[in-house]
Parts: sequence; structure tokens; C-alpha cells
Amino acid sequence: MSIDKKIEEIKEKFEAIDGWEERYKVLIMLGKDLSPMNPEYKEEKFIVKGCQSQVWLYPEFIDGVVKYSADSDALIVKGIVSLLIHVYSGQEPDVIVNHKPDFLKELGISDHLSMNRTNGLASIVKSIKMYAFAFSLTKS
Repeated sequence: MSIDKKIEEIKEKFEAIDGWEERYKVLIMLGKDLSPMNPEYKEEKFIVKGCQSQVWLYPEFIDGVVKYSADSDALIVKGIVSLLIHVYSGQEPDVIVNHKPDFLKELGISDHLSMNRTNGLASIVKSIKMYAFAFSLTKS
């Protein structure tokens, strides 16, 4: 499924939810539903630098697409990471690198985070794109 289609589904889901308290609950549920990350990937080299909470991001390049797994020790962050993983996993590296994650702003997520969490979110997106860029170099 394309990034745009995935984002459209997320937008429809969030637009149907009234108020940020309920949206936070959905983010927490998404975090709880995130597939467990293999414990062997929870090591220092997969920690996203710049996040207030701990976030691990593990990339794989399989059959021409990037697949991510992730985890966090903070529930809301884990929910946000779950959204990002859903959107970007299964995409070709060049598609990920060239995509602007405006949907986070459009959903209002970045507007309802503290400055530290907003910076952390930017670090997660940067890491997702950095891994994709590295994979785009190896496929050539």
C-alpha cells in the first residue's frame, strides 16, 4: 500500500476522534498494539539519539523495501512510532527519503507535544530517512 493511502487511512481514523484526550488514548493503544521488537535489537546502536525517552529503531532491507521495527519506553511515543512504522515500512528507500512527513502536523500530533518530544519526533523521522538513504545507496 502506498504511503499516501496509509496516511489517508490514519487521517480518517483520527478525524473521527473528538478531542486530544481521546486521540492520546488512541496513540497509547497503537503503542500497546505495536508488534514486539526482537530483544536483540534493543541495543545502543539502534537507540534514536535526541529523544527524551528511549526509542529503538531497527531497519531491514528485504526484497527492495525497507522494513522497520521499533519500541519505546514511553507509551505515547511508542504510539507515534507505531504510526511512523506503519507509514514507512514496506516502502522503497527512495520513496521514504523523498516523502515529507507533513501528516504529523496535519493530524495535530506535533502541535500537542512538548518541545522535547517534538525534537525527539524529528529525530525519529530523521533516523527513518537516514536508514532509507543508506539502503538506497546499497541497492545501486
